[in-house]
Amino acid sequence: MTGRPILTAEAMRTAEKAAIDSGTSVETLMERAGAALAEAVLRFAGNRPVLVVCGPGNNGGDGYVAARHLQARGVPVRVAALSEPATDAARWARKGWDGPTGEFKGAEPAAVLVDCLFGTGLKRGLDESVAGQLRDLAGRSQIRVACDLPSGVDADSGALLSAIPDFDLTVAFGALKPAHRLMPAMAHMGRVVSADIGIDAVGDWHEIGVPTLPALAADAHKYSRGLVHALAGEMPGAIALAANAAARAGAGYVRVSTSRSIDNLPAAIVQTDTATLNDPRIGCVLVGPGMGDIPQVLTLALTSKAPIVIDADALGQIGEPERLRGQDAIVTPHEGEFVRLFGEIVGSKPERAAAAAKQSGAVVVYKGPDTLVAAPDGRLGFAPPAPAWLASAGTGDVLAGMIAGLRAQAMDGFEAACAAVWLHGRAAEIAGPAMIADELIEALPHALVLCR
Repeated sequence: MTGRPILTAEAMRTAEKAAIDSGTSVETLMERAGAALAEAVLRFAGNRPVLVVCGPGNNGGDGYVAARHLQARGVPVRVAALSEPATDAARWARKGWDGPTGEFKGAEPAAVLVDCLFGTGLKRGLDESVAGQLRDLAGRSQIRVACDLPSGVDADSGALLSAIPDFDLTVAFGALKPAHRLMPAMAHMGRVVSADIGIDAVGDWHEIGVPTLPALAADAHKYSRGLVHALAGEMPGAIALAANAAARAGAGYVRVSTSRSIDNLPAAIVQTDTATLNDPRIGCVLVGPGMGDIPQVLTLALTSKAPIVIDADALGQIGEPERLRGQDAIVTPHEGEFVRLFGEIVGSKPERAAAAAKQSGAVVVYKGPDTLVAAPDGRLGFAPPAPAWLASAGTGDVLAGMIAGLRAQAMDGFEAACAAVWLHGRAAEIAGPAMIADELIEALPHALVLCR
């Protein structure tokens, strides 16, 4: 289910060096990148006039190559250069461009703006005069395209080093960078497409792709499909959402341990006050949604030998992360819960997620508009963009239930969490912007069809 690879700036440099050491020249890589950028611009914007703004480095070199290819395809194109090329490859690319060239300062806009000022190596903000001119050109263009990354973005953290405009399309070369899937940069990228330039992009970080779900055996029964045991607490509505989502995610049997009747549960979900957590048929325990301030519920859950999903109120009752070691646990904190559980870990969001998973031995679903899934073994999944309307009450309970439902089917913990995150986003797209959490569950069967 892993999708496109994601490489940090350093990992990308290493991959490029490996390609060069194996006989591919820098100029060949630049030619491929520029040609891919030109093709993307042509497909996205058609034959509209183009202004390519080029910086001094290899990002600017990609721009000169793209301009040459666009010109060869009959597209009216101009180049505005921030300065003279400063690398051998960029100088080579500049010599190959014989079309109109002017200075970046004072450049007149075109219908299409292609930003090739700075790429993945940027670590400080742009001069305000440069940033202001870029924003002005973008504001007076109809379509805005970024070469690899919008200028002014930190490739590894997604931080905005300068105020940047919104782009309609970003063309990533060789692999996605963390910033393509991290806020706040992600919100400015528009559609992100990948261009293969002949680099071997390998590593443990990936965009979460379409999941491969467990096949349903011809002789399956409710227990072989997975039993989810959910523990209720003070707020029954939340556990009802989570239990319903677990069932819709494919668990064969879902039961809620409760001493009082819970309204709005489907008849197929069993309510019980006698079932034991020592039941060897349990595929996953779910604790936290609606638990409230009842720490003994978490303590009880941790006595089970089954995998466990810990969400919401239960996260605040864990105490030390080391308590999770040996528990086969998946935890689902949002930003505030993450800090309370793991402390102020230094680094980017991916680095923090990876460190938390290693420290606790648990799979960490670090929620937000840029959700990450981290495994203790170093695997890291970046969620593709999901609708902003997921930010409503109960959707986190639904996600926890989905994870439990998939984990109960004997999916690997990391894979189950990634699959649930992907399905969660797609179900929200299907449900639409006026959805509530109940309707997110109703859309889940339609999202599941996308995996078949």
